Amino acid sequence: MPTLKRGQTVELDIEKFADKGKSLARVNGYVVFVEGAVPGDRVQAYIHRAKKNYAEAKLDTLIEPSDLRTEPRCRYADTCGGCAWQHVDYAAQLDAKRQSVEEAFLHQGGFQSVDVPPVIGAEDTFYYRNKMDFDFSADRWLTTDEIDTGKDFDTDFAVGLHVPGNFFKVLDLQECHLQSAWSAQFVNALREFVKAKGWAPWDIRNHEGYLRHLVIREGKRTGETMVNLVTNGYDAERMEALADFLQAEQPEVTTLVNTIHTGKSQNPQGDPRVIFGPGVIHDEIGPHRFEIRPGAFFQTNTAQAERLYEVARDFADLRPNDVLYDLYCGAGTIGIFMAEGVQKVVGAELVESAVESARTNAALNDADNCTFEAGDLKTLFTDDFVDRHGRPDVLIVDPPRAGMHKDVVAQIAALRPERFVYVSCNPQTQARDLGRLREAYRIDAMQPVDMFPHTPHIENVVRLARVEA
Repeated sequence: MPTLKRGQTVELDIEKFADKGKSLARVNGYVVFVEGAVPGDRVQAYIHRAKKNYAEAKLDTLIEPSDLRTEPRCRYADTCGGCAWQHVDYAAQLDAKRQSVEEAFLHQGGFQSVDVPPVIGAEDTFYYRNKMDFDFSADRWLTTDEIDTGKDFDTDFAVGLHVPGNFFKVLDLQECHLQSAWSAQFVNALREFVKAKGWAPWDIRNHEGYLRHLVIREGKRTGETMVNLVTNGYDAERMEALADFLQAEQPEVTTLVNTIHTGKSQNPQGDPRVIFGPGVIHDEIGPHRFEIRPGAFFQTNTAQAERLYEVARDFADLRPNDVLYDLYCGAGTIGIFMAEGVQKVVGAELVESAVESARTNAALNDADNCTFEAGDLKTLFTDDFVDRHGRPDVLIVDPPRAGMHKDVVAQIAALRPERFVYVSCNPQTQARDLGRLREAYRIDAMQPVDMFPHTPHIENVVRLARVEA
């Protein structure tokens, strides 16, 4: 039986960071995961879930603060889903992320001993994101501070970020320190404009309303800016009015796109229409310039992406006669970044539009030794694929959070390229995949890189050495 019960309040000494940004305490050996706490805190916590082996709790009262705490910059830090760790000293964040990689390889991969070096931290811990997705909602969440003012708020309109764990409610953000000072100002200006026009926000319960999402993309190194307004249907008159407003009042916007999304899904994808400008922006990683389309994946932290790619390139030990396979290549950024150091790059990616972007980006960078194919890796990456392109000397994979399909893992084990570099945004699935490859490869080195300050997320690069038969 659980030591604690749901609804109970308990005093806890926080021991260490745990998974997904929570921290861990114990009551007579019984584990309690606490949201909002920091190792070294003494807290009063409210138990909202109690299981046989552990409980989950939320910080209720901070009795004695940890030395690892710091003052959040943003007024929404305690409520918003954008940042989970603004209250944590940045050096402590990096320590926690290094620990999370180590524990992933121990518990998910079964590796008893791995050498995880200090995380490569970000120079800019605020205003680092080149892309932000904001949601419109007819159901606004009021913060405790807003409620305490006693003022009346319009709760039928919000544009901002969802409250963690709440599918319906959105915080009406007046400030945000993730993308840029201009971006935060722009959200406020757009809110005033659309409310004055009477454009209705999306009502997720009734599936009605016009405004659904706002996606802002910035070329951090080019100064180009895309505004992508996702709406429930196309309205030419409204788009003309918005274009006039932006060109008169927000000249920083270099292109406006209107994505039409009429389905019930909250995924901000759909049919994009270019209202003005080229419909794309560009950014630069190292000496390379990349085109970014409205729905394309591009590493969200431009500066840290360069560090990440440098680590991967160093781990790959590139040679002029190499055939390099770039699996899960997206828009081709990693392969193109490495193209001048090898004879040939072969990229493979599921999403056709991403492959089109990869080909465009190769041409943009005169990388004529790059070839890209579209298809599902579990059926595309076969012996026929290898026969078409030649056996790889070096393999680089950068899969989505779910990791690699078991068939791809099996093909890598059968193919056994001499050099293998695994880049991952999820050390849990990375460790799982490499655990399955232990008979073919051993871990030679790894390096975490912090792409997302003030969140628990971490990118990790692993260099594998082939196990000789």
